[in-house]
Amino acid sequence: MFSTPSSTVSRPSGLQGPVRRVVYVTLYELIAIAFATFGMMWATGQGAGHSGAVAAIASGIAIVWNVVFNWAFERWESRQAVRGRSTARRVAHAIGFEGGLALVLVPVLAWWFGIGLWEAFVMDMGLLLFFLGYTFVFNWVFDRVFGLPASAQG
Repeated sequence: MFSTPSSTVSRPSGLQGPVRRVVYVTLYELIAIAFATFGMMWATGQGAGHSGAVAAIASGIAIVWNVVFNWAFERWESRQAVRGRSTARRVAHAIGFEGGLALVLVPVLAWWFGIGLWEAFVMDMGLLLFFLGYTFVFNWVFDRVFGLPASAQG
């Protein structure tokens, strides 16, 4: 009797909140580990176990670095006089994230596969190129399957 008709209540549809983030990260990283494993098997001639282990290690490093880097970036960003995310700020974010990740991953890849730093850097650049396309496609498919996040809904 005193309830609001459901047609006037605007609630985000689809998967939302922390559950959405956990499902997103879990699916993203599991698929990424599978693709990275095959890519590293092909690039190094190593077996699935060896390549898969380093793919899982790299995934863990990327997750931790993502949390740390975004925390630091957002702290820095909150102290800037100019608000918003311009193209230049987004480029700086991407370069900072990928550059910091490469500083950690290149030596790990070199050590794990017993290769030189240059070869590991080239391997890391191959991973970076793969992840640019993969991230775009994954996000598009994820949003189609689970719906848009509340922040993107009208």
